[in-house]
Amino acid sequence: MKSSPIAKQYVLDEKDRKIDVMIDIKTFNKIEEAMENYSIIQFIEENVEDKPLKSKEAKAYYKKLKKAE
Repeated sequence: MKSSPIAKQYVLDEKDRKIDVMIDIKTFNKIEEAMENYSIIQFIEENVEDKPLKSKEAKAYYKKLKKAE
């Protein structure tokens, strides 16, 4: 998959040094979604070897989570 360059505008200080960058909201949302997806994938890969809970164990664990809120 080929990616296209990101359209951006730079904010310069009084010495014409780049200090910030602006991108459109659609591009920002795509970047944010990609980062979230990457984080989820990393979490899944780190926990692949965890043994799944049985139904009773899962329900008990879920009840503990609800109480902690």
